[in-house]
Amino acid sequence: MRGVSFPSHEYTRVAEAYVNSFALPPAARDPANLTNARNLTMSARAYTRVVLRLRAQAEREASEVAALKATLPPSNSKRRFTNNGYASSRSSPSRPSSRPSSRPPSPNSSYSNPVYGSSPVAAPSTNFRSPLFRLKRAPLLRVFVPSPDGDWLSDKSVLECEAELKRAGVLGLLRVGDVVWDIAVGDEGNIGRLVWDGSYLIDLDYKYSSVGDLPQYLPTLAFPPSYFHRVIRTGPTSSNPVVHVDISPWGQEIAANLQLLQDRVRTETPQGNIHNVVRWVHRSSFVIRPPAKATNHMSISSGRPRPASPRIPIPDSGGLFVDPGWYGTLVVETEGTNEALADLQDRCPGAFSPRSGNSTRAMVSKEANEAKKVFKILREKSRPGEIWIRAVNLKERLF
Repeated sequence: MRGVSFPSHEYTRVAEAYVNSFALPPAARDPANLTNARNLTMSARAYTRVVLRLRAQAEREASEVAALKATLPPSNSKRRFTNNGYASSRSSPSRPSSRPSSRPPSPNSSYSNPVYGSSPVAAPSTNFRSPLFRLKRAPLLRVFVPSPDGDWLSDKSVLECEAELKRAGVLGLLRVGDVVWDIAVGDEGNIGRLVWDGSYLIDLDYKYSSVGDLPQYLPTLAFPPSYFHRVIRTGPTSSNPVVHVDISPWGQEIAANLQLLQDRVRTETPQGNIHNVVRWVHRSSFVIRPPAKATNHMSISSGRPRPASPRIPIPDSGGLFVDPGWYGTLVVETEGTNEALADLQDRCPGAFSPRSGNSTRAMVSKEANEAKKVFKILREKSRPGEIWIRAVNLKERLF
């Protein structure tokens, strides 16, 4: 398959040769340039169809495994029971492990007793493996659209990318958050990468990063925390991606947990020396709790009752919901200055007591409100069930 074996830089070389051929008279053009461009266009279409087919296959297999797990009884405890009825561990830390005994097990032992020693039923697991797609990750789809304007795609080139998706027959299979890469413009940073917003392809946001971040029109909470990891690349100086999160619904909890703390961080000087620096930070946390399970409702397809899946709606998102990957604790951090504290308070309107002299500071512009949703995920501190985010202020904007 050419889409897998053909190097990405060769796409760029063919695209440049194809674009440069239009500067020559028609009689002097090499017909191989047109042939190669057509072949790579068809290759990108086929690659996109395969990736979306793999996504459907992986999600179907995962749903079948989840349904099968729901029908299994809960697994037995890992503890075993001795003849006197007390629980004991399978391995004793005070004695070294010895070779297995050659004698048959006793009928009263935990290994042969059907009540205490029954082996748990192995839980089913998905066997889907593919280098082209991973569950809970954004697919990286491809189009081949040579750009006469260089690395930066013009509006005409973006429209041509949408037309290529339509010609590939996948326009109806796209979802919000799918990433489309015009492989003809190169593989440096996030060049040529666009995001599907449900109706159109939109460019990345370059306000806070020179390599581009997820656009502000897509609420980050609607996707798993690592959904765009290595698909939307981060800059060379920081591995913490910019995200857009509205924390105002949890403002009361943030205000109650707010603390001023000392934090020790490692910084590198321009000369390459590492220093431990102590700084003051404002830190708080809130918990995104899964909603209570709703009552069963009838399935339209089967006519049998099935449990509803309650979800948390995201305000002003056009019907999007909080992804379960965000359920848990979110730690919010900002600088230990009065200005940073005021910025955090503005992100949680109504949660903090009014500050003196702040009656005219209300932000009403849409751009200012969007700036209050900008954070960075601190990957080095985050872990499953506890995600750290840091407030990004206006001083960090590039333009």
